[in-house]
Amino acid sequence: QVQLVESGGGLVQAGGSLRLSCAASDRMYTMAWFRQAPGKEREFVGAITKNTYYADSVKGRFTVSRDNAKNTVYLQMNSLKPEDTAVYYCAATKRYSGTNYREYDYWGQGTQVTVSS
Repeated sequence: QVQLVESGGGLVQAGGSLRLSCAASDRMYTMAWFRQAPGKEREFVGAITKNTYYADSVKGRFTVSRDNAKNTVYLQMNSLKPEDTAVYYCAATKRYSGTNYREYDYWGQGTQVTVSS
């Protein structure tokens, strides 16, 4: 059973930064981040294979990176805005996957990110 364990998150003021981490118990091809705000659908944030791709809403502010030796993916979030407030989820697959959350097989437990204005 593959497990994804997230860490990081918390409360930060607008304009601040946070870094999330997600460690997988097995090697993954695509590792991604999604987020879900109350009353909204889960939305794609960013993902990494050999390349990285991002939602337009976070491009230029968020960076996804990975350490393959540790099977770990990171989400560096800079210039945070109140609208970034959500539960952030790590997701992964052993194949190429895109921006649709239904494509992902494995999920972390979620971590709350709150940005105050």
